[in-house]
Amino acid sequence: MMARRAVHRPVAWGVGLLAAALLAGCAGGSARPQPAELPPHIGLIGVRQAWTARLPAIDFPLQVGVQGQQVMVAGSDSTVVTLDAASGRELGRASAGAPLTAGVGGDGRVSAVVTRDNRVIALEGGRELWRQKLTTQSYTAPLVAGGRVFVLGADRSLSAFDGRNGARLWHLERPAEPLVLRQAGVLQAVGNLLVAGLAGRLVGVDPDNGSVRWEAPIASARGTNDVERLVDLVGGVSRHEGVVCARAFQAAVGCVDTASGRVRWTKPASGATGVAGDGQRLFGAESDGRVLAWRADTGDRAWANESLQWRQLTGPLVLGRSVVVGDSSGLLHFLSREDGTPMDRMSTDGTGIAATPVAAGNTLVVVTRGGGVYGFVPE
Repeated sequence: MMARRAVHRPVAWGVGLLAAALLAGCAGGSARPQPAELPPHIGLIGVRQAWTARLPAIDFPLQVGVQGQQVMVAGSDSTVVTLDAASGRELGRASAGAPLTAGVGGDGRVSAVVTRDNRVIALEGGRELWRQKLTTQSYTAPLVAGGRVFVLGADRSLSAFDGRNGARLWHLERPAEPLVLRQAGVLQAVGNLLVAGLAGRLVGVDPDNGSVRWEAPIASARGTNDVERLVDLVGGVSRHEGVVCARAFQAAVGCVDTASGRVRWTKPASGATGVAGDGQRLFGAESDGRVLAWRADTGDRAWANESLQWRQLTGPLVLGRSVVVGDSSGLLHFLSREDGTPMDRMSTDGTGIAATPVAAGNTLVVVTRGGGVYGFVPE
């Protein structure tokens, strides 16, 4: 039985946590499986902690924004902070004035978040530029690009706002469905195209007027109830030379040529977090904690790592010769890109990794649920 983590508005948040619990419940109705015991630590790559910073605790689906050497992070209370990734030095701090449900998007000048009272707020240099009321909840960090702010709604709507004054430029709606997924979706700029996840489809949208150029199905809704039919695309994605690969929640992974909208391939998969790739392979964590690699050209399985089962993993980051994932105990795991072999492990504050790790310049940045921000660099 495949698990689905769905919500009637509103719902509690967790990166893959409920999906993992549901999978466990399907496995014979017994107690939830315990996280796999970890093998002895073998440091095959040199990594050290370079700095730490603090935020308020995080209980929303944070996406860490990256622009060059800057990283943009936020706490649930409304705090938005920009840090220098090399040193951890704080470059700016602002408040959205209300608890957050989505963020942080930014272009290096303007940052944008969404609040629990359904408002998108643009910030610059520690001050608020503007705020606009949304017609729905949003759990995906706004995309700030080309002087505009784009917002993906939990109801599968898409809106564009003028980055200077917040004026609404256009709004794209899809038929409403009874359930929404309370985690980050797919919203990317690819060349002169806006690529968004709308239900189980990757959709190419004209950023100037909101017209749909193409639609590419990653997964189709199946099942006998609304929960089983939920196949929304989840962030993050892999992007390489015009090909975007994404995951449909607990259903499939697949890759699409964004120039034409042609689906290159799709494969069944049962994960609840996003994917990452390097042009040769696509990587993702399944809800039971297996980390899988697929060949980017065909979708055939390249390798599987089963040493992290039931550790409630984040989405992956491809970094050097490693694939990096975080877990619910606050550990970072470095796996070989070539075969999935464990290569190293680093610890944080033990409160669980709150977002997919990111790379900014030469620094690996991770954020914990307790509000710890950690910068790691090669030795």
